[in-house]
Amino acid sequence: MSKRPEFFRGLMLTAATALILSNTALAETATSQPAAGPPSVADLAEGLLDAVVNISISQNVKGGDDNAPMPQVPEGSPHQEFFDEFFNGQGEGGRPRTVNSLGSGFIIDPTGFIVTNNHVIQDADDIEVNLSDGTKLKAKLVGTDTKTDLALLKVEPKKPLKAVSFGDSRRIRIGDWVMVVGNPFGLGVSVSVGVVSARGRNINAGPYDSFIQTDAAINRGNSGGPLFNMQGEVIGINTAILSQTGMSVGIGFAVPTELAMNVVNQLKEFGETRRGWLGVRIQPVTDDIAESLKMEAPHGALVSGIIEGGPIARGEIKAGDIITRFDGTDIVEMRDLMLAVGESPVGKAVDVIIIRDGKEQTVRVTLGRLEDGEQLATVQPGQQPNGDATKPTEPPAAKLPASDMVLGMKLAVLDTERRKSFGIADDVKGVVVTEVQPNSAAAERRVAPGDVIVEVGQEAMDSPDDVTARVEALKGDGRRNALLMIANKTGELRFVTVRME
Repeated sequence: MSKRPEFFRGLMLTAATALILSNTALAETATSQPAAGPPSVADLAEGLLDAVVNISISQNVKGGDDNAPMPQVPEGSPHQEFFDEFFNGQGEGGRPRTVNSLGSGFIIDPTGFIVTNNHVIQDADDIEVNLSDGTKLKAKLVGTDTKTDLALLKVEPKKPLKAVSFGDSRRIRIGDWVMVVGNPFGLGVSVSVGVVSARGRNINAGPYDSFIQTDAAINRGNSGGPLFNMQGEVIGINTAILSQTGMSVGIGFAVPTELAMNVVNQLKEFGETRRGWLGVRIQPVTDDIAESLKMEAPHGALVSGIIEGGPIARGEIKAGDIITRFDGTDIVEMRDLMLAVGESPVGKAVDVIIIRDGKEQTVRVTLGRLEDGEQLATVQPGQQPNGDATKPTEPPAAKLPASDMVLGMKLAVLDTERRKSFGIADDVKGVVVTEVQPNSAAAERRVAPGDVIVEVGQEAMDSPDDVTARVEALKGDGRRNALLMIANKTGELRFVTVRME
């Protein structure tokens, strides 16, 4: 009997030793196996390469000391110097010279329609398309869209061309494999593979920024080429890179097809884009603005003004309204509204959900055309063609009697004398700011003498006493910020939040 415990103990030790040895063997087997990479894309690429083309342009330049023209991105973009530009030119003194450029594109129709970037063919005198079999064809520019940096070309082939189709970029997920095909550095058609790094990326390149970001290698010359999913569908048009060297560092951007398809279809049908236009000026709903309006969280787009002559003709939407939903699309941030309106057909009647005076309501608006709105906005009364307000001569504010200081501002009634002195338009109503104390709460928000306070906390102001009383009421209500609607001298409105603490 005394040996039985030792017998069972021996079995248990043997079993434990076997388990340890078994686990060790499995671990060694697992670590000895190399990590598997993605499946080969050779078969996929083979069926798509013939639809990707190289694009070369030439431009005759009048010489002088000017450098070769560089495609422009909107002023103020933090990534302007990193854009995928690849223009080179040669010339001496005042001699005319030819500037050449190389880029990429892809065929979307066997009859010869080709998509590329606008900056690839911008200001070109001649455009030539090089097919994969070595055929060179002269291309005609069908149309461009600077807002999305897209262009549509047309060649006249002797036989139908290999074409690729657009896929739905909305279905891609972060981490999905993608393939880039293009003409990096003019070497010819090349393939690179990576994953989707981010979606909806805003790089401040234009009003409709919603780029796909990928770590697949995109270099100079890849611009205008396709970004494929693993089904061989185009889900993006490669447009820009972020790099201090001009070479790929794994941060590339492509225009998603959810934006590009509508643009390309309009260019093909009309030779131009025809975007919807709501006719409102908007600004973001910040944390301070949300707090001042007692919103649980900042969302939507704050209407800061209505463009005269636009679609809003009967006061359906007013300055101070917050748009939270447009034609069934939730507006989480200001950019969502710009995208939703821009993708809507001209003349469409849409339902818009707004918050006004703390209450949600639905209004119906028929959209105008953005291109008409842009022309209208450049000739607003009291403005120069570029939209900047004229700058009248201002006398020192100290020469005008004013009220006591409120939130770091001296205020006064907007009478005839002050209207003339500050150059304020006749249709601007409110209380004029005559002086702003340095380092005050108002100065932090760039309020300046000559600005007119139209509303405080969504209530109209007629006198300095109105402003003082409203500020005190907001403080008593527990608000930390006062939401001010301010008009400049020409009447253009903006909203600012000023600290009351």
